[in-house]
Amino acid sequence: MDRPLRIGIAGLGTVGTGTLRLLARNRGAIADRAGREIRPVAVAARDRTRDRGIDLSGLRWFDDLPLMARDPEIDVVCELIGGADGPALDLVRACLEAGKPVVTANKAMLAVHGAELAALAEAHGATLGYEAAVAGGIPVVKALREGLVGNRISRVYGILNGTCNYILTQMRQSGRPFAEVLAEAQELGYAEADPSFDIDGIDAAHKLAILAALAFGGRPRFDAVHIEGIRHVAPIDITFAEELGYRIKLLGVARMTAAGLEQRLHPCMVPGDAPIAQVEGVLNGVVAEGDFVG
Repeated sequence: MDRPLRIGIAGLGTVGTGTLRLLARNRGAIADRAGREIRPVAVAARDRTRDRGIDLSGLRWFDDLPLMARDPEIDVVCELIGGADGPALDLVRACLEAGKPVVTANKAMLAVHGAELAALAEAHGATLGYEAAVAGGIPVVKALREGLVGNRISRVYGILNGTCNYILTQMRQSGRPFAEVLAEAQELGYAEADPSFDIDGIDAAHKLAILAALAFGGRPRFDAVHIEGIRHVAPIDITFAEELGYRIKLLGVARMTAAGLEQRLHPCMVPGDAPIAQVEGVLNGVVAEGDFVG
């Protein structure tokens, strides 16, 4: 087996600490599949003193993110800070300029700066990985970039935000109003204290812009996405949809029309027997339609 792949993790929020737990718990299985151990060796976050419920002893701590990017003892950097600009963007730029592979789950950054970062990666012979930025654990980025490369994609759509899908699912199943279910989602950790990024559709629209760029080419165009969230969906809307044989889902849709690329994110009435209608709770789902794949 080759020497361990040494990774640095920047950002120790829910995703960053979850990544460390996954790598520790499944270390043997991951090493078997990858052909080498994936070993965290360094971390970076704003607050060293915060109790994150995970053992960070033995890991080097970086306060200076550009130093992490240039450190020869780190093979790959995982950017899990978040935010379209600021420290996350500076770190990714520094990694790519240094020729260092970087993996990110930052859909906001990619939706706004994806074209620039892709060009940087190409110019410096570096890898920019972003599978985790779209649709949770669904490998949709690899599918669109590689698996469906022989198809002309006509439409891609899906449920791209677990918080909104959970709220709509609970409203349908229990008949409770939006505000009550949102409060429950916050208590369960599915929604942030300020949930606007999710419930107003911004998070899902970032992901849609990335999917559209993968499916149809060009750079991500977040500013061209029509966005409508779920704040105004009422129990009566869901009831009427059910009576007509539909379910209300927050869908992101990108398709090529005679006028060009159309991107929209809004609540939709979906036939109750459609596969996407069966995606419930915090789960995501993506459908791609092509000329040969169907």
